[in-house]
Amino acid sequence: MSVTLRIALRDWDYVTPLVVGDVSSPRLNIAVDRVSALVGNLAEDEAHDAAEISFSRYSQFRHEGDDRVVGMPNFIMRGFRHRCVITTKQSPIRALADLTGKKIGLTGWRDSGNTWTRAALRREGVGIEDATWFAGRLTEAHPITDRLDGFGRPGRIEAAPDERPMVDLLLEGGLDAVLTPFMPKGFFDQNSSFRRVLEDSRTAEVAYFQEVGYVPGMHLIGIKAAFVRENPWVIDELGELIDESHRLWLEKREKYADTTPWIIDELARCAADLPPSWNASGFQQNEKMMTDFAFELYEQKILPRILTPTELFPMHATGRRPLAH
Repeated sequence: MSVTLRIALRDWDYVTPLVVGDVSSPRLNIAVDRVSALVGNLAEDEAHDAAEISFSRYSQFRHEGDDRVVGMPNFIMRGFRHRCVITTKQSPIRALADLTGKKIGLTGWRDSGNTWTRAALRREGVGIEDATWFAGRLTEAHPITDRLDGFGRPGRIEAAPDERPMVDLLLEGGLDAVLTPFMPKGFFDQNSSFRRVLEDSRTAEVAYFQEVGYVPGMHLIGIKAAFVRENPWVIDELGELIDESHRLWLEKREKYADTTPWIIDELARCAADLPPSWNASGFQQNEKMMTDFAFELYEQKILPRILTPTELFPMHATGRRPLAH
């Protein structure tokens, strides 16, 4: 008899084979709940047994000794962050280093993606103390929420003035740039008022990969510890299913390459610029990336100390085994 796992995931294209059943397991029934926003706290969410969760918030829970969720080093959301710094087409800013002394908006201070983007800026000499930061909603369509999350500092890190949309502040000159994981609607239109600060972000990202050896991970898979205690084999099974879904999706994309006129070129360039293991799951495969992220959380004063990969993923560091009751 199969076990049902209720998991909340965003609409990542490569989980499609898993969602439609092309990838399946005779002993694990995956019930995918497609969500637009991450589950706030999986440990307290009665609707799901597992979920896509923030690497940053998961690290916070581990730091606080909250082990109700077991993290898997399957980073379901990865991406370079150099492309996530935008400005107006009229702006003279053309390099990340140009943001020294500038007013920078961002969509959430603690967010994993923005943590990686600030890390990229810091590599170019723009640390937290070298700019003025404003957290806020990207557009009018986004909700007004607490995006400082307790990390505000008057005169250095503040909420966007009057909670106004940051795209409006950009156009008016109230901000010089914005860090955002997702582009505002119409960003890619030919008549858009906005552009990336780095017009050739790909070259910068390839160089970054050659220096650090990984594509940053933002979200991972978490499973309730109680579920794992009852079904310790689920961690391996789910991880293999997600990896197989990605493999099958890529295989089909290479065959059905007419989704966009040039997607085949993108697949070829990705294969040329990155090794096949760039998206590999697993503790050892991601240990350097996890180490660097933990350091950034400390350096950016999100956590008071540097967590080790073993502290973050104790089951995977010592070998997967049942959790003690």
